[in-house]
Order: sequence, then C-alpha cells, then structure tokens
Amino acid sequence: MTKVAVVFADGCEEVEGLSVVDVLRRLNIPTDMIGLNRTTILGAHQIKITADKAVDHSLLDYDLVAFPGGKKGAENLRDDSKLADLMTQRHESGKWDAAMCAAPIALARYGVLNQATYTCYPGFETQTKKDAPSGHFVENITVTDQKEKIITSRGPATAWAYAYTIAQALGVDTAALEHGMLYDYLQDHAQTGIVIA
Repeated sequence: MTKVAVVFADGCEEVEGLSVVDVLRRLNIPTDMIGLNRTTILGAHQIKITADKAVDHSLLDYDLVAFPGGKKGAENLRDDSKLADLMTQRHESGKWDAAMCAAPIALARYGVLNQATYTCYPGFETQTKKDAPSGHFVENITVTDQKEKIITSRGPATAWAYAYTIAQALGVDTAALEHGMLYDYLQDHAQTGIVIA
C-alpha cells in the first residue's frame, strides 16, 4: 500500500505540513508525521506538533517523503546529516520526494535538485541555484518533475495545491475531495472576496 511521510522540523510552516497530512489522510493514503530529531516539534508560529515518530532508517520505505517550508524549519532539514543521507538514498533509488516554500534549499543541498525543474518561495532560488546549479527554477504554483520524481511548491497559500499534486503523483484521483473541500470552487472563483459596507 502507498504510504507517505511528512517530516516536521522546529521552525516549520505548520500549515504547509498539516495541509498535506490532512488532505492525504482524507484520501485514505496512510501518512505519517515524522519529527526531525524527536516527536515534539514547535512550528514557526508557536504551534506544537506531535509527530508519530522521529526520523529513522524507515524513511527509505515510504513511497513519498514531503517537507513543509518555513525558513528555520527548512534550514534545520537542510543541515541534518542523517536526513541528508536518507534523502540522497531515496533519490538514488528513484523514490518520490517533495518540498515546498523554503524547503527546496534542503533538497538542493542534498544534491537531488541538480537535474530537476522546481520552484520555491520567492528569493530562496538564490540559495538553491548555488547548491544545484544544474537545476531549473520556475515560478509555477507547483512543479512536478516526473523524471527526477520531485514535487515542489511556493508558499503557505499553495499548500493545498501541493497536497493535491502529491496525491495525484501517487496515482490517486482527487476530484471528489477537491469538490468536497471547495478547492475546485476556489480555483474557479479566484477573486479576493466582497466587502459590503
């Protein structure tokens, strides 16, 4: 059965990680919340997150591993040597990986963005280009590189698009849930709203 891990580090953008967990679990995709070094994580906005377990060798067994962003969270992911080794092994074995917002800086540092087309939060491409000079940065909401098996997205407001893109890459039909959560409505009515005074 397909299963996904979302890796949370202190300083992460909570909405970016929890949106993925929420959407995938609604789609009945087994999804584990994994803490970088422990099971209690403090997000960028002081939201405490309780993970199912901490990063270990089992990360290699997941069909897809996803990273939320957040500057500090992404730096913590980027600088962890154990995680870097596991993610490099995953990439070399052809597994799917995903990162959004600032977190592509971690994938770039690991060397897995070198041949990939990707996106990230505005401004972080200066870091990704240094660590992955052969990668190709674009400004799309989400980017799925089928060849490199990497999914990326831009920032907090794109978290649902990121979550649905992850599910679709795993072969799951998301149309019914998109309708049920009004995501299709949001896409069709992308206006800022109405104010009545």
